[in-house]
Amino acid sequence: MAVLKSLLITFTLFAFSTAARPVKKLSSSYKSDPHVCSAAQFAAHGLDISKFIFCNQSFSYQVRAKDLVDRMTVEEKVQQLGDRSSGVPRLGLPHYKWWSEALHGVANTGPGTFFNATIPGATSFPNVILSAASFNESLWNTLGQVVSTEARAMYNLGMAGLTFWSPNINVVRDPRWGRTLETPGEDPFVVGRYAVNYVRGLQDVDGNEYSEDPNSRPLKVSSCCKHYAAYDLEDWLGVNRWTFDAKVTEQDMVETFQRPFEMCVKDGDVSSVMCSFNNINGIPPCADARLLSGTIRGDWNLHGYIVSDCDSIETIWKSQKWLHDTKEDAVAQVLKAGLDLDCGIYYTNYTMPSLNQGKVRESDIDKALINLYILLMRVGWFDGSPTYASLGKDDVCTKENMELAADAARQGIVLLKNDNHTLPLHSNIYKKLALVGPHANATTAMIGNYAGIPCKYVSPLDAFSKDADVIYAMGCANVKCKNETFVFEAMEAAKNADATIIISGLDLSIEGEGTDRTDLLLPGYQTDLINRVADIATTPVILVIFSGGVVDIAFAKNNKKIKAIIWAGYPGEGGGTAIADIIFGRYNPGGRLPLTWYQANYVDQVPMTSMKLRPDDNLGYPGRTYKFFNGSTVYPFGYGLSYTPFNTTLVSAKKSLDVKLRKYQSCHDLQSVPDGYLNPCPAVLVDDLISITNEKIDFEILVHNSGCKKGNLVLIVYEVPPNEYQGLPSKQVVGFKRVSLMAGEKQSVKFELDVKSLSVVSDSAYLLVPSGEHMIQVGDGNGAVIFPVNVNFYY
Repeated sequence: MAVLKSLLITFTLFAFSTAARPVKKLSSSYKSDPHVCSAAQFAAHGLDISKFIFCNQSFSYQVRAKDLVDRMTVEEKVQQLGDRSSGVPRLGLPHYKWWSEALHGVANTGPGTFFNATIPGATSFPNVILSAASFNESLWNTLGQVVSTEARAMYNLGMAGLTFWSPNINVVRDPRWGRTLETPGEDPFVVGRYAVNYVRGLQDVDGNEYSEDPNSRPLKVSSCCKHYAAYDLEDWLGVNRWTFDAKVTEQDMVETFQRPFEMCVKDGDVSSVMCSFNNINGIPPCADARLLSGTIRGDWNLHGYIVSDCDSIETIWKSQKWLHDTKEDAVAQVLKAGLDLDCGIYYTNYTMPSLNQGKVRESDIDKALINLYILLMRVGWFDGSPTYASLGKDDVCTKENMELAADAARQGIVLLKNDNHTLPLHSNIYKKLALVGPHANATTAMIGNYAGIPCKYVSPLDAFSKDADVIYAMGCANVKCKNETFVFEAMEAAKNADATIIISGLDLSIEGEGTDRTDLLLPGYQTDLINRVADIATTPVILVIFSGGVVDIAFAKNNKKIKAIIWAGYPGEGGGTAIADIIFGRYNPGGRLPLTWYQANYVDQVPMTSMKLRPDDNLGYPGRTYKFFNGSTVYPFGYGLSYTPFNTTLVSAKKSLDVKLRKYQSCHDLQSVPDGYLNPCPAVLVDDLISITNEKIDFEILVHNSGCKKGNLVLIVYEVPPNEYQGLPSKQVVGFKRVSLMAGEKQSVKFELDVKSLSVVSDSAYLLVPSGEHMIQVGDGNGAVIFPVNVNFYY
């Protein structure tokens, strides 16, 4: 008993504890490699590590994990199934806290991570919606790499775990959703590509990006794609996420809600998926074996574990009262469905009673634990990771990381209006600035939610004060702006300035987890503040909007006295620097909107509880996202301006795809438009095409920066399905690239699309490639490059 007690104390103080403790000052040569299977630790407590197969690296992870689980009593097994696993001291197994977050930097959300005097903060990058607006896949991957480096450094110091429940990859179906700021936007393909790149950045170990045995592939840290699936409602007019039943067609599930998760698992090789609170067609996702064991682990071949959103099992029993289950029933349902880990206490409290009542098998518990321990072996929790052992204090909040935070904001910021080329301002002319609005001196508001403690803040006031004499006025007491008390000070500032910059928008009191919006307007008196300041100003007025979700700012777009508008999302710790760099022309904006900016009356046309993506004329629903919305917008998806003009021309393209089908391959119907041409073979299954052809649609675009400034152009490639079929998207993103060109430079950009890029999802949820004339569109508006690709199937 004395040995066990001593061992328990040792492992409690081990690197996985989340209690603050003093740590010696570190140097750049700091080296630590905390891990379970330390021979010295075992020997110090009278244990012979050679007798424990789970610590023998000559065996596979599967064999080792099974050995560990087999050594446990069933009572011990159950206590490892929660996010705060208790460990088994008699086996040398310490406790582990699974829940850490790294949405846009290492966060202190969840018990697995904390900050103290040793590491008081970590780099806080822009919230995801702004980074997504860069449309830069290499940036997304780099962000993941830097975040995981800081995470490993904190792990070495006992201040973080190795399992991070990020990113959030739910598609933004409705503009009122409060968590829009956490996501990469409304397009499933873009969201999926963000997921793949960020996950790869977090997880991949150099030289081990791919493996013949993915279940043994080492990971830098473990990432988790969440929340699966069809989750995009918090609390709207009394309907909350815990009881909401999302009525979703199979077509929308395949086409929109599941697609980013499929890409995350298949292409990103993510090591965890989190199931969501809401019901889907009457079934909680965490209890749906078809969605978990069937799809995630079966069809997509997940190499990792499935975890519940926190307290989801309790929600099933308490709030949803699904099947009128008891607590023990609920535990049995989710365990048998394939849920490996409970973020909560229901597994640890009610699995033993459920087992004793004969509702679950011990083998179900074993299966879940083996999945968990294989994952912890892959991240080095058992054996250490010498590659990352040298990471420590000096690798967090580095100068390079903080500059990357500002650069990510610069790349994502979108220029929405720039009348008469008002921007960029020249600091030698505009020496006195009025800086007004509720976000003019923003700090914590810039980092949004699921954030930690930043290395340091650079507020807009800090940044602009370096370039000009700034007259600062709040304009509003806070973002809610419930009265006019401070409007007059802002007006007075504008009267006495060479230019006025108004920084307004939303914050977490308006949108965020648990908080949906009921309108798309600026809160309180903000609109009045902006109009009155613009009206009194005799010099240029620039409006900057902070928000995750869309805001109807048509009034500002149409106000001739407001010369320029910038959307800055939630720009992270270096947000002030990024905004100033763009306004003063040190950086040429190249971001593009990852969301459709609807008009305010959109909220009167469709309830948030309707999950339909396509328009419904019978109900008067206008459709959702750029793919299906049939109304007017304030700004369309993909919109964004630059300080320099670009010209794009088509150099070459493959414009036809002729495929000879095998005799046993079938054609599938698609609904034709009234009186439309009936193609003898309307469509073919994607899987059938892939089995007989690997033809690609190759094309080349010449981009010319015809202006006098270096700039960035985002080329978004859309596929427009043949117009003889009904119910298909008006267009859909199938590719994108961000290119940087010096003034006057020309650059050739090549794209390669596979047959899946020409696919659509039928109303019966088949993934099909239609025959007929597809259009490939590169870019939007008058400068778009458009060419046809004719698809013909024959026997």
